[in-house]
Amino acid sequence: MAGHRRKFNPSGTFYYTLSLADRQSSALVDHIAALQAAMRDARAKAPFKIEAIVILPNHFHAILTLPQRDDGFTERWRHINNSFTIAVAAASPPTPREARGEYALWQERYWEHAIRDETDLARHIEYIHFNPVKHRLVERVADWPHSSFHRYVRRGLLPGDWASTAPCAGEDFGEFEA
Repeated sequence: MAGHRRKFNPSGTFYYTLSLADRQSSALVDHIAALQAAMRDARAKAPFKIEAIVILPNHFHAILTLPQRDDGFTERWRHINNSFTIAVAAASPPTPREARGEYALWQERYWEHAIRDETDLARHIEYIHFNPVKHRLVERVADWPHSSFHRYVRRGLLPGDWASTAPCAGEDFGEFEA
């Protein structure tokens, strides 16, 4: 990781993409309850607000806001990744291991972006919510259940037919409520 720089911004809002090492895997949606539990546990230990999130089979996008004077997002992701990996390893056929003996479930690095302003935030929220359609998992944003989109609809922030012509019939993904 030499030369890799991270922006430390206490109480900042950040966009993240985390991916599984096996891009053909569907472990994130196959073990969605384990991911929800890992995130819930991480939030109990070190609070953060989930502005928007979408869980796809092999990666997920999230926008998190950290509390005042807190820049410890790496510890939060480490906890989520470790907790989820342990749960998947316990519930599934053997999970591959790296040469060092560690589970090889996640890609080594994740993508992060410091949200600059309200326009940047809105653009990333739209990207998150549209991502299942982009990946051709569903035809309508409202049809993907593992998304904060349904919270936005419920709160009147987006119409149920946003980015489509059909009405919203999606489920709530309440475990990731802000």
